[in-house]
Amino acid sequence: MRGRLCSQLPMFLLLLQPWETQLQFAGPRCRTGPLDLVFVIDSSRSVRPFEFQTMRQFLVSLLRSLDVGPNATRVGVIQYSSQVQSVFPLGTFSRREDMERAIRTLVPLAQGTMTGLAIQYAMNVAFSVAEGARPPEARVPRVAVIVTDGRPQDRVAEVAAQARARGIEIYAVGVQRADVASLRAMASPPLDEHVFLVESFDRIQEFGLQFQRRLCRKDLCAEGGHGCQHQCVSSPGTFHCACNPGYRLAADDKSCLALDLCTEGTHGCEHHCVSSPGFYFCRCRAGFVLQQDQRSCRAIDHCSFGNHSCQHECVSTFGGPRCRCRGGYNLLPDGRSCQAQDLCNGVDHGCEFQCVSEGFSYRCLCPERWQLQADGKSCSRCQEGHVDLVLLVDGSKSVRPQNFELVKRFVNQIVDFLDVSPEGTRVGLVQFSSRVRTEFPLGRYGTAAEVKQAVLAVEYMERGTMTGLALRHMVEHSFSEAQGARPRALNVPRVGLVFTDGRSQDDVSVWAARAKEEGIVMYAVGVGKAVEEELREIASEPAELHVSYSPDFSTMTHLLENLKGSICPDLVIPMSIKV
Repeated sequence: MRGRLCSQLPMFLLLLQPWETQLQFAGPRCRTGPLDLVFVIDSSRSVRPFEFQTMRQFLVSLLRSLDVGPNATRVGVIQYSSQVQSVFPLGTFSRREDMERAIRTLVPLAQGTMTGLAIQYAMNVAFSVAEGARPPEARVPRVAVIVTDGRPQDRVAEVAAQARARGIEIYAVGVQRADVASLRAMASPPLDEHVFLVESFDRIQEFGLQFQRRLCRKDLCAEGGHGCQHQCVSSPGTFHCACNPGYRLAADDKSCLALDLCTEGTHGCEHHCVSSPGFYFCRCRAGFVLQQDQRSCRAIDHCSFGNHSCQHECVSTFGGPRCRCRGGYNLLPDGRSCQAQDLCNGVDHGCEFQCVSEGFSYRCLCPERWQLQADGKSCSRCQEGHVDLVLLVDGSKSVRPQNFELVKRFVNQIVDFLDVSPEGTRVGLVQFSSRVRTEFPLGRYGTAAEVKQAVLAVEYMERGTMTGLALRHMVEHSFSEAQGARPRALNVPRVGLVFTDGRSQDDVSVWAARAKEEGIVMYAVGVGKAVEEELREIASEPAELHVSYSPDFSTMTHLLENLKGSICPDLVIPMSIKV
C-alpha cells in the first residue's frame, strides 16, 4: 500500500512570516520521486489581507524545498471561498519560477467558506488527467493539502470520503478558528498524522517543517531489496513496483507479465493478430496481402501480373492464376488454350430431326412448317390443335400494295404450321380500313391449300384505319356459329390475331376488352409505325406473350416462331437444353 505522503503533513502550515527570507526551509532540496500535490487554500473574507500575504509567501518558500518537475513533483493550487478558482493546474508549470510568479499575483476571493465545494473540484477537476495529473495506472501518489481558518458552510464528510476512495490522500490544516470536527471529517487516516491545528498563520511554519521532513525520507528504491522485476518507483516513505511498456504487474506486485494485446479484441486485424510485448501486428492468410491500413487483407490478384497467357479468361486463386474458357469451349491440356464444344456429338440429345450445339447447351430443330413439342425433342404439325382462328388484317392506305402482298405471304406462313380441317383448325380472314370486310368466314374452307389460295386472292382496300370497328365486327359476327365457329360447349379455343401498321383512327379499348370478356385470346402484331400502347391494349395478358413487333414488313418473318408456340395449343418452344 502506498505510504501516506505526509504523515505529518500538517507541518505544511509553516510559519508564514511577513518576509519571505524568514520562511526559507533549511537543508537541501529533497528528491521525493513522482508526486501530484494540490494545495486547496481558504481565501474567504475571514482571512485578513496580511494573513493571506503570509500564506502566499509560505507557499513560495515551500515550493523551493520541493523537487519540482514533470517527472518528479507536479504542483497545483486552487483557492476557494463561496466559489472555486484554479490558480494553476498540475500540468501548467514545470518550472518553480513560473509557479512563484502565479502565487505572488494571487488575489483573495473574500467571500464565504465552501470547503466541500473545493474538495469536489479537486477530486473531479484538479486531479484529472486533463489538468495534468498522471493516470491512475501510473500509481503516482495524489495528495491534497487543505488549509482553512473557519467552519465550512457546506457538508464536507461525504465528498471527502469520495475523494479518499479515489486514492487522494488528504491533509487537513486548521488555523485559529478552524472547526476540528470538520478537519477530522476531511482528513485521511490515521488522523493523528493528517490533521493539524495551529494557533495562527504565524505558526504555519511548524507544519511546513514537518511536511518537508516527511518528503525527505529515505529513497527506499535506492537502498535496494525492493524486489521489483522492472522498475522501482519511490514515494515519500514508501515505494511501488512498475513494469516496462508491454507488461503488467503480477499479483505479487513485483514481477511483470507480458501483455497479449491480441486477446483484448480491439486490434481490428481482419485475419490474424500477432502479439509481442508492448505491441502487436496484423498478418494475412496465405494468398492475401496486407492493406495500407495494416489491418485489412486483400486477395492477391495473380492475373493482374499479366503473365498468365490464358486464351480466354484468367481466374486468380490462392495457389496462383488459373485459366478458364468461355461458355461453349473446353480447356485444352496445356491449361491455357480453349477449343469449341459440340455437345450434339458428345451427348445423347434425342432430337427427332436436328440437334444444334450452342456453347454449354443445345437445342432441337424441326423441319419447316413443323412444331417442336413440349418435350423439346419431338416435332409435330400441331395435329392435336383444335382452334378457331380469325385474322384481322390492316388494309389501310399506309400499308401500301407491295407490303400488303408481304402481309398475305406472312398469313400463309402461319397457315402452313396449322392443321387446317373442319375438325382441327378453322381459319377466317377479315380485312379492315375505313370499313370492315369479311374475306372468308371460319367455316368456308376445310384445307390449308384452300385457305392459302383464298388469302392470295384478297384485294387491297386502302383508305383509313378503323381497328376498333374491326374488333367489334369480329366479336359480333366472326365468331358466331353462323360464320362457322364451333359451339362454346365444345370448348374449342377462340383466337383473334390483329395485324396493323399504325395508330387506329377510332377507339380500340372497348371492343378489345369485350373480346377478352367473350373468352377470345387476342394477339396483336405491329409493323413499322404501330403504337405499342395500342397493341398492348388489344392483346391478352401477359403482353410479353401476346404482342409482337417488327420494324418493317420485310423482316416480320422472324415473328413466326413466337406465333407458332402461342397459337398452337398446349405446345411450348424451348429455347435450349443445358447439360
